[in-house]
Amino acid sequence: MLNKSLVYSGEYAAEVEIWINTDWRIHLGIVKSQKPIRLILSIMKRIEVVAAIIIFNNKVLCVQRGENKLPYISKKYEFPGGKMEQGEQKEEAIKREIYEELKMQIEIVEEFLTVHHQYPDFFIEMHSFICNTQDEKPTLTEHIDFKWLSVSEMNSLDWAAADIPIVNKLMHG
Repeated sequence: MLNKSLVYSGEYAAEVEIWINTDWRIHLGIVKSQKPIRLILSIMKRIEVVAAIIIFNNKVLCVQRGENKLPYISKKYEFPGGKMEQGEQKEEAIKREIYEELKMQIEIVEEFLTVHHQYPDFFIEMHSFICNTQDEKPTLTEHIDFKWLSVSEMNSLDWAAADIPIVNKLMHG
């Protein structure tokens, strides 16, 4: 993330968000105060991803990330999925990602929730889908653990922050 501050004199406050392209966003914020107004510019990577809420025998698949240089996602649980490729539809991306990560075939039931989350180093837009599978045992290619849990058991895990709104909606409707 790149932050720059510029001094601006005036009475008004405003916030402007500019999308440069699908990968980056510039966020401009002007904060009103008694002193001169400061213009804050931050440039941050934007990532669009898909996530599968995979259900088998009324249990939900929860997968654990491996060690990561970013401590806020390292070894956290998440719903499996990943980045969308350019020009790819969300439904195509989720089926591809689940097969690549878990060697599982899924059936998409419905789109569930889109989460917008700001991590310290990037902004994520995550589209989640309720999915069914006939495969009880995934083959882990990118994760270090998996659990099949009932919805009421899901809050026992240490979830990645972007996945928490999905967990909450599943648990509380």
